[in-house]
Amino acid sequence: MDKIALITGASSGIGRACAEILAKNGINVIIAARRLERLVELEKELTDKYKVEVLPLKLDVTNKEEVFDFLGNLPKDWQDVEILINNAGLSKGLDRLQDGKVENWEIMIDTNIKGLLYVTKAILPRMVEKNSGTIVNIASIAGHETYPGGNVYCATKAAVLHLSKALRMDVLGTNIRVISIDPGMVETEFSIVRFDGDEERAKKVYENITPLTAEDVAEAVWFAVSRPKHVTIEDLVIMPTQQASALLTVKNYKNL
Repeated sequence: MDKIALITGASSGIGRACAEILAKNGINVIIAARRLERLVELEKELTDKYKVEVLPLKLDVTNKEEVFDFLGNLPKDWQDVEILINNAGLSKGLDRLQDGKVENWEIMIDTNIKGLLYVTKAILPRMVEKNSGTIVNIASIAGHETYPGGNVYCATKAAVLHLSKALRMDVLGTNIRVISIDPGMVETEFSIVRFDGDEERAKKVYENITPLTAEDVAEAVWFAVSRPKHVTIEDLVIMPTQQASALLTVKNYKNL
């Protein structure tokens, strides 16, 4: 089989957009997420449009046993993953630490940090054996700077940045590349999840501003993974033109 990519969190948003752009460029994709029905729909769409091979995989990255079982026993033709995109991630709540819900902290830590580690651990040894591979970690501007109520989420994304840097050191001397893509404001299901399904509250986040789209981020991912093998885009921050920092957008700038 030709080049294979594995994308977590592929049922929506940035993950789905990454699956689309990779398939468009002739790469076979393993699309992994918890919502299998969405993956099956995406499989049909990608195979019809781009004539690539697609393997949908119902996977909860927070479930350690499930990750190692499923990814350790991929069908033979799907075992040589050349591109891993660790996209699965979320934010829950926007509370001050003293008001925060411990269960929300655990969900963010289990998904954004531990899930990324489990999936990477499951795929990386084969890359080392082949002496080839590219790992893309979807981080965030929140890993570079924090904001009120962002406490644990920002900490998890800072961890992704540091894990990416550490992994570059761990695989130094191999032909494995480690890339971090750090978006600013992106209009996906992110805010809906953060606010527990409150769509009206989520909409207000993006009012009077033009945020990034999932496709904008996917294009940055494709640019990074399609560079020559001797080139690593170590850390790429991508922001909306109307956002200057995690806190400062054109909306609140006018009120300064």
